[in-house]
Amino acid sequence: MKDQHEYTIRISGELLEKLAYVAKSEGRTLNNQFLLMARNSVAYFERTKGKITPDKLKELETQIEE
Repeated sequence: MKDQHEYTIRISGELLEKLAYVAKSEGRTLNNQFLLMARNSVAYFERTKGKITPDKLKELETQIEE
């Protein structure tokens, strides 16, 4: 089984409805739309600012748990 986590976000109703519309229009679930946006964001960051290495991730481990 994949290592999966749940995360709660605060989002306006209007933005949520628009994202749901985009997701449905492109044949995705709302969850998959969020995952696509997250992957695209990380890919863009790594293209423009460099790869995120395991060492860099270790620096954040304590921040994520807080």
